[in-house]
Amino acid sequence: QVQLVESGGGLVQAGGSLRLSCAYSGRTNGHAHMGWFRQAPGKEREFVAGISGSGRRTYYADSVKGRFTVSRDNAKNTVYLQMNSLKPEDTAVYYCAARIYDGNYYNPNGWNYWGQGTQVTVSS
Repeated sequence: QVQLVESGGGLVQAGGSLRLSCAYSGRTNGHAHMGWFRQAPGKEREFVAGISGSGRRTYYADSVKGRFTVSRDNAKNTVYLQMNSLKPEDTAVYYCAARIYDGNYYNPNGWNYWGQGTQVTVSS
């Protein structure tokens, strides 16, 4: 089992920044691939960013490229999502996810473990 705990959400004005953290623990057979997803009210959960177990590969949704940065500190078992130039349309519950095996990062169905989510609200 893998446990994920997100933190760092909150209320911010448009153009501002937030950094989300996800602390992971449990058996991951090495370092799991990690991802961030978000879900706005009335919408499906969508991929935001992902990072491989080694940290050498990163993936981003087109809507956040150039504004968000995913990183990880394997010594601390923590993954981060730095969010800059936030827009009202970034408002959502953000979820951290983990997968043991490599695959399609963009599809939420391929992820094995999920955090409880943290609310991000961007005011205009």
